[in-house]
Amino acid sequence: MKALKIVLWSVLALIVLAVAGMMLFAYKVTHGFPVSYETEVPAISFPAGKPAVLLFSKTTGYRHDESIEAGKAAFADLAKKNNWFLYSSEEGGVFNAAQLAKFDVVIFNSCTGRLLNDEQQHALENYVKQGGTWLGIHGAGDNSHQWAWYAQNLAGAGFSHHPIEKHLQEATVTLNPVPDSAVVPGLPQTWQQTDEWYVFFDNPRSHGAHVIWSIDGEKINPSGNILFVKDKNFGMGKDHPVAWYRTVDKGRAFYTSIGHDASAWKQAPFIKLLENEVKWAVKK
Repeated sequence: MKALKIVLWSVLALIVLAVAGMMLFAYKVTHGFPVSYETEVPAISFPAGKPAVLLFSKTTGYRHDESIEAGKAAFADLAKKNNWFLYSSEEGGVFNAAQLAKFDVVIFNSCTGRLLNDEQQHALENYVKQGGTWLGIHGAGDNSHQWAWYAQNLAGAGFSHHPIEKHLQEATVTLNPVPDSAVVPGLPQTWQQTDEWYVFFDNPRSHGAHVIWSIDGEKINPSGNILFVKDKNFGMGKDHPVAWYRTVDKGRAFYTSIGHDASAWKQAPFIKLLENEVKWAVKK
């Protein structure tokens, strides 16, 4: 009997520790892990006559490692195909006014967590406000960045959760009419994608965004409830945007929640959209 009590108490202790660990991890994902900021300005040789693309892949929150690496490879291929100069980095020192001004577009490749110090954040804000282009992919739109201006202006919608009960789900991605036809050439009217469909508190349309792609949110299970979290069982309804763009002063911000894992980077429509968006920034 004594041995049984010891076993039961040991099991209970392990359960408590596991739950506490999961709660701590969830807190850190939302509020950030310990962060260090890179302040050394890198030496970059910008080749004459080539559009310049900054691919930033730093994370201090959850890291979508396979997707990030697949994204690096995909953009390297696109740069070669289109004769872009691609500067890939996970060091925040490049976020200074002088160097940012030389880039046609800044891409956040599933960047999560607090990434830049106050001065670097200010440099990115000014870059976009003065006519620069920002492109965010998947994790770049979550709620881990601790930067109100970023969430309101770049992501353009407040992140709530992603499905837990059915983590990855297949959905039909549908093309929407948008004012700028330059971002849609080569995109099919519909295509199938299995992904982690982010749920946002508000529809980006309500903040002036033009939705490029959407899914039918009534055909997925959006519940993000887990353990003691019981208020994340809602979705975005039938109109569930998954890719959009919006004007930010003189600049533009593109975002897509697609791209949780490496399989997305094998989807031709996904690659084509990203290519179109970079081409738009270059031609601008």
